[in-house]
Amino acid sequence: MEFSSGGGGGGIGGSSGDHHDASDPHRRKKRYHRHTANQIQRLEAMFKDCPHPDEKIRLQLSRELNLHPRQIKFWFQNRRTQMKAQHERADNCALRAENDKIRCENIAIREALKNVICPSCGGPPVTEDPYFDEQKLRIENAQLKEELDRVSSIAAKYIGRPISQLPPVQPIHVSSLDLSMASFSGHGLLPGPSLDLHLLPGSSNNISNLPFPTMSISDMDKSLMADVAGNAMDELIRLLQTNEPLWMKSTNDGREILNLENYERIFPRHNNQLKNPNIRIEASRDSGVVIMNGLALVDMFMDVNKWMELFPTIVSRARTVEVISPGMLGSPSGALQLMYEELQVLSPLVPTRQFYFLRFCQQIEQGSWAIVDISYDLPHQENQFASSCKTHRLLSGCLIQDMPNGYSKVTWVEHWEIEDKAPIHRLYMDLIHSGLAFGAEKWLSSLQRICERYACLIGTSNSTHDLAGVIPSPEGKRSMMKLAQRMVNNFCASLNPSNGQQWSTLSGSNEFEVRATLHKSNDPGQPNGVVLSAATTIWLPIPPENVFSFFRDESTRPQWDVLSNQNPVQEVAHVANGSHPGNCISVLRALNASQSNMLILQESCIDSSGSLVVYCPVDLHHINIAMSGEDPSYIPLLPSGLTISPDGKLDQERGGGGGASTSSNTGGLGGRLSSAGSLITVVFQILVSNLPSAKMSPESVTTVNNLIGNTVHQIKAALNCTSSG
Repeated sequence: MEFSSGGGGGGIGGSSGDHHDASDPHRRKKRYHRHTANQIQRLEAMFKDCPHPDEKIRLQLSRELNLHPRQIKFWFQNRRTQMKAQHERADNCALRAENDKIRCENIAIREALKNVICPSCGGPPVTEDPYFDEQKLRIENAQLKEELDRVSSIAAKYIGRPISQLPPVQPIHVSSLDLSMASFSGHGLLPGPSLDLHLLPGSSNNISNLPFPTMSISDMDKSLMADVAGNAMDELIRLLQTNEPLWMKSTNDGREILNLENYERIFPRHNNQLKNPNIRIEASRDSGVVIMNGLALVDMFMDVNKWMELFPTIVSRARTVEVISPGMLGSPSGALQLMYEELQVLSPLVPTRQFYFLRFCQQIEQGSWAIVDISYDLPHQENQFASSCKTHRLLSGCLIQDMPNGYSKVTWVEHWEIEDKAPIHRLYMDLIHSGLAFGAEKWLSSLQRICERYACLIGTSNSTHDLAGVIPSPEGKRSMMKLAQRMVNNFCASLNPSNGQQWSTLSGSNEFEVRATLHKSNDPGQPNGVVLSAATTIWLPIPPENVFSFFRDESTRPQWDVLSNQNPVQEVAHVANGSHPGNCISVLRALNASQSNMLILQESCIDSSGSLVVYCPVDLHHINIAMSGEDPSYIPLLPSGLTISPDGKLDQERGGGGGASTSSNTGGLGGRLSSAGSLITVVFQILVSNLPSAKMSPESVTTVNNLIGNTVHQIKAALNCTSSG
């Protein structure tokens, strides 16, 4: 039986029967009839008394009126809907009439005010309304003028045109961003009797995490950011696609560097005349092939956490402050973000570069994306950075183009304005001034190496091997690679703690100086407690590739690892991380060691910009967990290691001498640079206490100095560099 609802003034009843066969080609027609006047009268009377009848009342009405209970239910539902609509119409009419009345009164009052004359002076009367208060108007005028001046200076600095040419302030939409161009405990790395690290009472306030500053971004700032990003993208595309006269080959090392005279002529800026003579420019360009498709690279660049994983040796800290535009229809094209970043050289002797910047992504054409970064000064944030160098990232970024077989061609541009507030350390002066420390070659070579590592992580069965079948499955190899990656990331982060703690000099001499810092560790996968990081940097007249080969060779380890007690080590497992044989993960076992259940997890990596050897003691139980393919996220790691980089000096500066070969074999790294000298940073991390507060005693300082000093002397002795400074 079917029923249809009916209205209050003439309800529609349902019909029963008339069942048709399913094969009937004609659609079954429903028969409708109106309720009788008597039925409607009875229903209306009941509605006045009870608009929401319960089931008992509906059954009673059904018997009295000869209607089905569902018909009764539908009639009351429709009647309530009609009443609600009638009330809403009546309210709307009343409000509309009231609104019209107020509008007319407002117009009449305005017309009357136009004709009011002050009887004493003949002018308009002075109102006592606070909105027209003269003092308030002056304050508002000063605030608006200050805001206008600030925005005008930013516009002239970034956009190159006055504020009058800016678009009107409006909320940011995606369309406004479119562009026309498409160790062992015996190794002393865990607390034990071999290290005399006494703790002094008292709280150490410098090891707590510093909160990230919060800020409010106005709609005017967002509109300005969109304009800055759009103009920056146009300029970046020209820099990427133009060779001469913007770019030229360096006569020293063959790198592509920016012709500053032609650049300033083609892209004039309003503040050139105010340029500080102490500011120096770093500008370089490089291109190469990367083993990753373009869209995957773009997604990693626009995700701040993946961005940090791509460049652990360069990016020490990064955060997305605000997403100005998320992109178009789920695509990264059109995405605009305000970000904060700290960039580092892996040595405590070099200050970090800290800055806010805009990152804008745009798809140029099918399979081609451009990503631009440009510094952006936020209001009231000018003097927030305590770094000894003031950095401004001018137009930087990259062009990512898809290639066959899942590869990409990446063209990278780096452009910086740097003002050093303090002298650069003598060891790193040449490397920093040459632009190699943060240049395009550094970024691109690091990206190529990390993408090779990701490719090996995905296809471990083709790129890994181990001795005597120690690692039983591809899952086990991937788990070992993830564990080693976390170890390397932890090591790089230890050189620039995110808690804002500065390095303190423990000792200094003409030969080397030791610096240290304390920080609290409570992250999963790290030992809980206070960790001491100590480091020193030395120069050796040996090519970086030769130094790297020496450190990664397990047969020479007893010559420099003072904590191994000259015990030889044996490689029991090996996982390849790239085409270069030096990019690998090793599990080492010390022979004749007192603790046979402790192993050394080590990862070594090298590219044309430098190399790393990072190691950490891991007990046999945790190694077995990782090798079995289980999640290695909570295996505790406290890594130490060495970083090796070129010294930035050209061979001819040393006259081809210096006790080292002037030819530098890159070993298939694809680099054009040649360096006869190396900068080596030795880093130790030591868990000194499980207590939340700790402080180094004089005995602790002596122990750390002896540990690093003996390591440096053994390295120099093994490499026949005892006389080098």
